[in-house]
Amino acid sequence: MTMQIRTGDTFDPRVVALLDHHVTAARAQTAPGSAHVLDLAGLRASDVAFWTGWDGETLVATGALKALSVDHGEVKSMHTLQTARRRGFGGQMLRHIIAEARRRDIKRLSLETGSWDYFKPAHALYHAHGFVPCAPFQGYVEDRNSLFLTLDLTGPATR
Repeated sequence: MTMQIRTGDTFDPRVVALLDHHVTAARAQTAPGSAHVLDLAGLRASDVAFWTGWDGETLVATGALKALSVDHGEVKSMHTLQTARRRGFGGQMLRHIIAEARRRDIKRLSLETGSWDYFKPAHALYHAHGFVPCAPFQGYVEDRNSLFLTLDLTGPATR
């Protein structure tokens, strides 16, 4: 299944509703002090590129790329609508973010996600796309509730 990926409109009520759900769920599933999800204000920052994925007129996914430096980016706000999961939309959004990072000449793409069972599908997605464990980066600290992953973009695109 192919979705249309568009620049995200953080004022569209459908986008706001899905992001509100994402933030609420992430915070509910994460220990206090360990949730690093971007809210609407964070997604509107000048160092963040935000996209939405659409299946027809149905919003099914979100994803963002935060610039950490000229050659290091962070995957943020990856979320797929509950009823649209396991249809490949998350992978399509992640591949879009990786391609955009390469286009921007980013050499390293990193992310932080939760470390326990609720986040296992995300772990599998990131590992399938070549992300490997790494140390905390860009202001994060070691946290048993977090998993830090990175992808080296200096080689040829293989995914």
